Amino acid sequence: MDIVLILGRVLFSLIFVASGVAHLTKLEATTGYAQFKKVPAAKLSVIVTGLMLIIGGLYVALGIYADLGALLLAVFLLVSAFKMHDFWTITDEQAKQSEMTNFMKNLALAGASLIIFVLVGSGGEFGPTITEGIFDL
Repeated sequence: MDIVLILGRVLFSLIFVASGVAHLTKLEATTGYAQFKKVPAAKLSVIVTGLMLIIGGLYVALGIYADLGALLLAVFLLVSAFKMHDFWTITDEQAKQSEMTNFMKNLALAGASLIIFVLVGSGGEFGPTITEGIFDL
């Protein structure tokens, strides 16, 4: 079963690592969108969140302080769900549906991240890891 847990961690983490890399490699475009959404210190926020996504995703995938990685992901996902995917403010039905889908995706992934946080922090089975978790829940 270890291989299934490792595969699951890697598959779960791919979206975050890829998104974090996109934050940093498409910095100007991502910053423009963040400015449009009125994110304070937009460029710095994009850089910080890009690093949160990459570090969080790699930590979970590799089993390096996976609880901390999952917590980084959960914080990012919850904040970005409400700040970046505020579907309740949009009048165009197609755009509203798209933002609602992204909002719900972020909430679901935040829930999964919190489960990983508690699982690892409480010493639950997470498959082979490089380090133990940081938190003792």
